[in-house]
Order: sequence, then C-alpha cells, then structure tokens
Amino acid sequence: MDGSRIGAILGDAERAASAGQPVGPTGFWKAVAAVKRDPDLIDAHADRIARIDRAAFKTWALLVVPIWLGNVLAIGATLIGLALVGWSYYLDGIGAAVVFLFGFGIVLVTTHGLAHLTVGTFMGMRFTHWFVGTLLQPQPGVKLDYATYLRAPASSRAWMHASGAIFTKVMPFAFIGAAIAAGVPDWVPWALVVIGLVMIGIDVFWSTKSSDWKKFRREMRFDQSTS
Repeated sequence: MDGSRIGAILGDAERAASAGQPVGPTGFWKAVAAVKRDPDLIDAHADRIARIDRAAFKTWALLVVPIWLGNVLAIGATLIGLALVGWSYYLDGIGAAVVFLFGFGIVLVTTHGLAHLTVGTFMGMRFTHWFVGTLLQPQPGVKLDYATYLRAPASSRAWMHASGAIFTKVMPFAFIGAAIAAGVPDWVPWALVVIGLVMIGIDVFWSTKSSDWKKFRREMRFDQSTS
C-alpha cells in the first residue's frame, strides 16, 4: 500500500470518525498495518493516525476519564485492596477469607492497566485516558497516544501489550504466601491456584485470539518483518 493510498484511506477514516461512525470499514487498520512496516510512513502519518484513533475511541468507549484522574483512582483502589488484604490478618474464619479475596480481587483488576501504563511509559509511549470499554468487559484500561505507540519499536509495543497479561497471571500465585501468612481458611490458597490456572487457560484459548496476546503476536510479526 503506497503513501497516496494510505492518505486517501485516512481521509475516509477522518470523515467516518467525525460522523461518529466506525473507522474499520474504511480500511483504517489495514492502512495502520502498512504504516507500521515502513519507518518513513510512520514519520509521515503517525500524528494523523493518532488524531483519528483518538476521535474514534471517544465514540465507542463507555466511560472515559483523563489519565491523571484514572491514575489517582487506580492507585487509590490498589492501596485499598492491599489494605483489605492486610486487614484479613486480624480476622478469623470466613470473614478473613471474604476480606482477603475481596482485596485481592480489587488489586487484580486495577494492576492490569497499571502494568500496561508503567511498561509503556518506560518504553517511551504516552497515555491519554483511562476507560471502560463495555459493560461486558468492565475491566478498566488505559488509552495510548497512538503517535508515540507507532514511533516505539515494534518489540516494545509487543511487550507493552504482554505486560498486563503477564502481571495479571502472576498475581494469584504471588498472593498465595500472603494468604497462608494471614491464616485464612485452607481453601483460600487453593482458590488462588485455581484462579491462576483458569486465567492462564483463558489466555491460551481466548487472549491469543482477541486480546493482549493477540496484539503481542501481531507486533512481534511487525518486528520480525522490519528487522
């Protein structure tokens, strides 16, 4: 796909985004894929692609907050979750189990996006918003500034996508020691093991096809094709 064709597609995508329509049918993502394969095209089109992506994002995201506010909420919720885990050390029986698992659940949800944010920022990418995409997928996510994403090496983009998935899968096993130390009922550590294994299974059978690991594999293919 040459530069003139990419420019025409981006023009169609701009008009679609302005009208509140999806940009996919315009060929926008195929044009983005073509841009990723050529550093000269990235220099020429990254900022324009980012503007289109940002406009399209605001038409489909269910809830959007500025990145600073999302950071405050995510970090604050993580601290609350950790405080609940700490509180469980002073409780007994089913109460300790409920408080521990509730705190763990909060930390599990909030740290996924924070992992993407931390790794992406370290690799030179910027983020503009936190968001919730749909009611069916209420886990909060972070929105990339697509220009900085395109200008980052493909391998960096890949590992940014993988970071959230890796961190989330480590968390249940990392909390097993805390559960044992808290003296919660014996079934709680086993529940963490089951949660971890189920999440790994979800990654294998779903995420590789439609989520973080799919994006990881996509960007690694770009890395291989341009190296």
